[in-house]
Amino acid sequence: MDNGEARNKFWKGVLVGALIMAFVGLIVVGISAGMFLIGRAVIDNQALVQEEQTDGDAGSGSAAQLDLEAIGDKMEYIQGVVDEYFLYDEDPQKIEDGIYTGLMYGLDDPYAGYYNEDNFESLMEDTSGEYCGIGAMVQQNVTTGIVTVVRVFKDAPAYEAGMLPGDILYKVGDVSATGKDLDLLVKEDIRGEEGTFVDITVLRGEASEEVELRVERRHVEVPSVEHQMLENKIGYIYVMQFDAVTSGQFADAVDDLEEQGMEKLVIDMRDNPGGVLDTAVEMMAYVLPEDQMDGVLIYTEDKDGKGEHFYSENGQICVKNDYGYRSPGYPKLDGHELDIPIAVLVNGNSASASELFTGALQAYGAATVVGTQTFGKGIVQNVIPLGDGTAIKLTTSRYYIPGGVCIHEVGVTPDVVVDLDEDLKDQAVVELSEDNQLAAAIEALNGK
Repeated sequence: MDNGEARNKFWKGVLVGALIMAFVGLIVVGISAGMFLIGRAVIDNQALVQEEQTDGDAGSGSAAQLDLEAIGDKMEYIQGVVDEYFLYDEDPQKIEDGIYTGLMYGLDDPYAGYYNEDNFESLMEDTSGEYCGIGAMVQQNVTTGIVTVVRVFKDAPAYEAGMLPGDILYKVGDVSATGKDLDLLVKEDIRGEEGTFVDITVLRGEASEEVELRVERRHVEVPSVEHQMLENKIGYIYVMQFDAVTSGQFADAVDDLEEQGMEKLVIDMRDNPGGVLDTAVEMMAYVLPEDQMDGVLIYTEDKDGKGEHFYSENGQICVKNDYGYRSPGYPKLDGHELDIPIAVLVNGNSASASELFTGALQAYGAATVVGTQTFGKGIVQNVIPLGDGTAIKLTTSRYYIPGGVCIHEVGVTPDVVVDLDEDLKDQAVVELSEDNQLAAAIEALNGK
């Protein structure tokens, strides 16, 4: 098969994405479907895994229940037809996995999925330690399964190999990237031992030019927060994602800039896919003056109207939930606030926790939002172990920012709308001095 035929086959596959995904795996939590830093893991929303739910109120349930007895009878009949007529040998484990995958697909939840024992083991490998990647951030589209490069980090292996933002991951080695669970694609196919190489085929530009890249796997350490002082006492903080350590790094950055005499601040949330909810809450509370708000930071709500409510009160971050258990780690002390002009930079890849942070500051009038409409992911997924080494992932609740607004499928609308200049979009790294969106944020601050 020549390259043209291969590309045609790829795009034909995209058109039937929903059907394909029913068999090869569903999409991961994150922006568009999932976003993953190839070099460090991204945990979206609160926690990647929850314990199995205890017995009790099972919720309202669905209006129509599955007739499991009839389904069992039909499956038995189909198995008999297979036994009688199927030309090849069947793999019972693959068939069983396919049944569960099909059940999750039938929920019409693009974030839902089933993990067999091997998949779940790969998913839950410890990602807190060091491992080797290529230094790029990718996202997966929830509808098509296409994996796109969002950010390439300077001097990382992907940068050195010539990978660019906007590149579509077509193949990793001999594995088709489209439609495969993004977490598993990264962990099983892209990451590996230090000093080894991974062959990645990308499609580039409007003509979908096929480009072969050979990328070395190396230890990639990308801080989740970077900061510097710009001209005229304007502080700049870039938040890549919401790791467990990000709130501490963010506080340190704010403190350092304040010590340098910061008078205004730009917080850059562009391409931030989200992460740990508690981190976003701590960062909101560190910035927002408590006496200027009604205490509410954000809250979640499930199908029964239950959820968790995060709020500030008497110098503490508190959480109240409707499930009858105590949230570990709360209350937390919060004796800090920023009473200076703030601008938050966002774009279409700003999702989940980054949208909640931005939306809360905007709702309380604490920041001017600059950039383009955010992605609009305001729902929570949880991975639930089934007790036999397998697991399922489900959407379980919605997020709400102050004012009772759910940003899901809506996003946060900037106060100042400005797109990144076209000639900057295909650059692996955009220097701050050339960044027109940052310039617009500074202009907005200077107007205050």
